[in-house]
Amino acid sequence: MVPTPISEKAFSRGLLDVLIRAGLIAILVVFCFQIFSPFLDLMLWSIILAITLYPSQVRFKGVLGDKDGLSATLIVLIAICILMVPAYLLGTSIADSVERAISMVKSDSFHIPPPSDAVASWPLVGKPLHGLWTQAVTNLPDLLQKFIPQIKGVSLSLLSKLAGAGMGLLLFIFALMIAGIFLAYGESGHRSAVQIASRFCGPVKGPKITELCTATIRAVALGVVGIAFIQMLLIGIGFVSMGIPGAGLLALAVLLIGIMQLPATLITLPVIVYVFASEGASTATIVFAIYVFVAGLVDNVLKPLLLGRGVDVPMPVVLIGALGGMVTSGILGLFIGPVILAVGYRLFWQWVDDQAQEPGTDHQGPT
Repeated sequence: MVPTPISEKAFSRGLLDVLIRAGLIAILVVFCFQIFSPFLDLMLWSIILAITLYPSQVRFKGVLGDKDGLSATLIVLIAICILMVPAYLLGTSIADSVERAISMVKSDSFHIPPPSDAVASWPLVGKPLHGLWTQAVTNLPDLLQKFIPQIKGVSLSLLSKLAGAGMGLLLFIFALMIAGIFLAYGESGHRSAVQIASRFCGPVKGPKITELCTATIRAVALGVVGIAFIQMLLIGIGFVSMGIPGAGLLALAVLLIGIMQLPATLITLPVIVYVFASEGASTATIVFAIYVFVAGLVDNVLKPLLLGRGVDVPMPVVLIGALGGMVTSGILGLFIGPVILAVGYRLFWQWVDDQAQEPGTDHQGPT
């Protein structure tokens, strides 16, 4: 039998129905995204934490008699207690620095040493710097009055950054609590992730894609954020025990540059020089210098163990993810950015490799 041709009117009606359905679905997706977008960063970080901490959940659950809720609660409480240590160091450091500055101003004990004549001979900046330094020694109030707009702008920017760090800490704690709920339902969550990936990529590739994303998230979260956090704790303890001014802020700087994949020696070496210049060479300063210097190099030992477990993520990807995440989402984005960009990078090259391995293709993607 010859099939009956579809009339132009019926085709137009069917096309109109498809467009209307697609438009309604697009409107629904846009509205859902607008409603969910304020919680997007928080939920992403909660999922990242849950995936990273799930191996610990399995071990705790085995010890506690397969009680998912109890083991997840215990993990969240331990993580919050660990998180409170750098928060306490940062808070006490800021309070001590402000109190010391106020006491110096009240007692009129703040004095600036005069500049050396060699400063004026520095190229380009020598003479202007020598003039400003001399004016600061002889008439500091007038110099401060001259730069009040710049000082006010820097102060407001610093206060906003500190407020953002405090809000980031609160969001981090909320993310841990939500991650605890995800941990308690880890097995069903994994099955749901496999089903979603299988729906998009097919039943064969779905489990592989899920495994790739899970491995990448754990490797980057442990090998980048985790190592930076460990370095911050080790170096921060050394700074606090030595009484370094602004120890908490310096430890926070170690965390930030660690996530950006920059060496911690950018912070530790100037601090070591400052300690030797202010207190001289003694047993305490030598031990402090050795400890802080070694702590600044601990990432070279931990990175091959945590980041190199079968997941190859180049350093520029992590750096761009950290900087871009911090610009778009603040302190929380600094943690989320490297993980999300690393997952996208691995999925992209997985897609390229799958295309290269299909029959009839002669080219091959990079390994």
